[in-house]
Amino acid sequence: MAIARQVLCLSAFLSLPNARSEPIRYSLAEEADSGSLVGNLAQDAGLTPAQLSARRARLVSEDGRQHFRLDRATGRLVVADRLDREELCGQSGACMLPFELLLANPLQFFRVEVALEDINDHSPIFPAEGVTFTVVEMTEPGSRFPLEVARDLDIGSNSIQAYNITPENEYFSVSFGSRIKSKKYVELVLEKPLDREEQAEMDFSLIAIDGGSPPKSGTTQIHIIILDVNDNAPIFTQELYDVQVLENAPKGAVIRTVLATDRDAGVNGDISYQFSQTVDQSDSLFEIDSKSGEIKLTKPLDFEAADTHELSVRATDGGGLSAICKVLVEVLDVNDNAPELVVSSFSNPLPENSEPGTVVALFSVRDRDAGANGKISCALEDQLFFSLRPAYKNYYELVTVSALDREEMAQYILTVTAADAGSPPLTTTQTFTVDISDVNDNAPVFNQTSYTMYVRENNVPTVLVGAVSAADADVGLNAKVTYSLSPIQPTEQPSCSCISVNSENGHVFVLKPLDYEKMRQTEVVVSASDGGSPPLRANVTVRLVVVDENDNAPVVLYPAQDSSPASSELVPMAAEAGYLITKVVAVDADSGQNSWLSYHLLRATDPGLFAVGAQSGEVRLRRPVTDRDTVKQKLIVLVRDNGQPPLSATAALNALLLKDFSDMRQPHSSPATEDEGGSLTTYLIISLVFVSLLFLISTVAFIARKVCRRKELKGGHVLYGADNLPSSLADAAAAGTLPHGYCYEISLTTGSGNSEFKFLKPILPSLPPQHCAIGATPSDEQVFPCVPVTTDNVAPDHVATVSAEHFNHLSFN
Repeated sequence: MAIARQVLCLSAFLSLPNARSEPIRYSLAEEADSGSLVGNLAQDAGLTPAQLSARRARLVSEDGRQHFRLDRATGRLVVADRLDREELCGQSGACMLPFELLLANPLQFFRVEVALEDINDHSPIFPAEGVTFTVVEMTEPGSRFPLEVARDLDIGSNSIQAYNITPENEYFSVSFGSRIKSKKYVELVLEKPLDREEQAEMDFSLIAIDGGSPPKSGTTQIHIIILDVNDNAPIFTQELYDVQVLENAPKGAVIRTVLATDRDAGVNGDISYQFSQTVDQSDSLFEIDSKSGEIKLTKPLDFEAADTHELSVRATDGGGLSAICKVLVEVLDVNDNAPELVVSSFSNPLPENSEPGTVVALFSVRDRDAGANGKISCALEDQLFFSLRPAYKNYYELVTVSALDREEMAQYILTVTAADAGSPPLTTTQTFTVDISDVNDNAPVFNQTSYTMYVRENNVPTVLVGAVSAADADVGLNAKVTYSLSPIQPTEQPSCSCISVNSENGHVFVLKPLDYEKMRQTEVVVSASDGGSPPLRANVTVRLVVVDENDNAPVVLYPAQDSSPASSELVPMAAEAGYLITKVVAVDADSGQNSWLSYHLLRATDPGLFAVGAQSGEVRLRRPVTDRDTVKQKLIVLVRDNGQPPLSATAALNALLLKDFSDMRQPHSSPATEDEGGSLTTYLIISLVFVSLLFLISTVAFIARKVCRRKELKGGHVLYGADNLPSSLADAAAAGTLPHGYCYEISLTTGSGNSEFKFLKPILPSLPPQHCAIGATPSDEQVFPCVPVTTDNVAPDHVATVSAEHFNHLSFN
């Protein structure tokens, strides 16, 4: 866009009347350095340096390239960059660089032209550094050989002006000039005939010289090859070649090289070799290299077939001239036949129970050579189990010398070497691979001398408990092991019929559930038999150990737990804490920790009165007996084993608390009475719950009434005695089913804002947990918490009590 604007401005300037009609011209040699002076443009334009600055003078070129620079301070025109005429104008005769000097205020411009003069700054250059010509020696004089002209970038007198040959010779000259359309040419001209025999090649330089001062030149090398005429035939170095070759020479071996020469050169001097004629069939044994003349073997020679061979070799040059020579090949006999080993018979495989001296193989040896080369000796490398034995003439036998064992060595690789007496001797080896066939001579062997297997009692039928394994050193059918249970001898203890063994893999199964208490272990004999004929076998003892499971609950031996009434133990009222009442004896049919028994007090009329030894089962008094204790105490002792999960049994016993052992008037309760007592106890519990709810409702109503009329209340107490008990409790007392006194204590205070009550502990612990026994202490099995509720400032005369002293002789279950 900047160039377009400059062109438009220039067009506009040309139309202005202030443009100068004649341009200001300067001349400048190319390659001038940057800053070189071209001329005083301000002076030539009739301007002063001050005007250049005031009118903002600048240079504008048509192509937009600034080759020159104006110094406004001095008005001088200088070179901006190095100028190369060949780069700017090429081969043009004149090289003009035009531009304009532009001034403002008023607008005015001056056209300036700078003529760039050529200098001799380029040397002539040939297209190639060297040129080769081939010229037949019979070429006529005056023949021309064109060359590529040299190129010089300079013009005019600085361009190429002449060509010269150096060093000068009498055979060639150079001709150059211009033809149609000023096309230049350069040619070599043959001045006299060439003679290859005098000089086969020649070299000289062609020089191009320009007209500069000083002149510059360019050079190319000319190489002339003179071609020969075929006027000489090939000549062999020998007319007859004698060759001696060993008959064992390998295929491809070079036995001789024939050589012919030709004085001619080039194609006329190229010689090729071939067999010209054949006297016998020797051409199939030999070949000749057509270029080198090497004679090679195509197949091995055989002295026994032919001891001499005659060959005829022809050498031909490129012009068709040829020569012939003879080659006589003499074959030398050598020990080239190795012994031959022929196997007549071979027994394989060989049974391992073969007797020493058994013939394994029969073979013969021979050698085609004669004399010492035909004498053969045989040897066996390994003679520990086998050896060679001469048979008839050149026959040998391979026989065994000791007993064989397939389990130690299943295969023998025997190498027989046959060697002749030649020098050097030739050998032949024959390998016999003897496989030893198996004989059933090894019985199965168990991997253990005995087996111990474990099974838990009460197992599922056909459970896998283990496996036996036996190996047989034989192979094939002789090594196939089958398992079975061996019958028990009559004198031995009969074995368990619950064990079975898999005949294929030796897995041992228990066919039915076992009971540790009936059978703790058993032994069977497992037999392993191979598949040989006759079969061999081995026996092993398998001991099956039954592992105990906790499947038996403890059995109480004492006291007896039958349908008869439980036995009663007499305890004096004066007995102290720790007094031994009785001892519970129990047993467990299991073993180990499953039979470890522990004893616990499960239930008692008064749990705080008794203690049971956890390990001994001894029942002792925990505290001294008091008068308030019930005469007849019933205890339930839990006997539990240590199995997982544990099993248990209970033992029931009675204890009679007597002041005197003579007082034995209390009869034992019958079972029917006890059952009836159990039912009455249930009814009693229901009645007590009902009475408690009724009492609670009455208490709440009473408290509500007291809150409403707290000023009218003056306190009082309520006494529930035997005469005014509720009907349900009275009936229960009359029936003899009510336990020891159950105490309800109600405390009332005059003016109090609330009322409270307290449950005292009942004497009987066998009642449900909502009741509380008087004087009871926590035990391992039951804890009956008492919930006391008290009221502040309670007077003793405000407490009413319901007593159960009327029911001292009640029975309970």
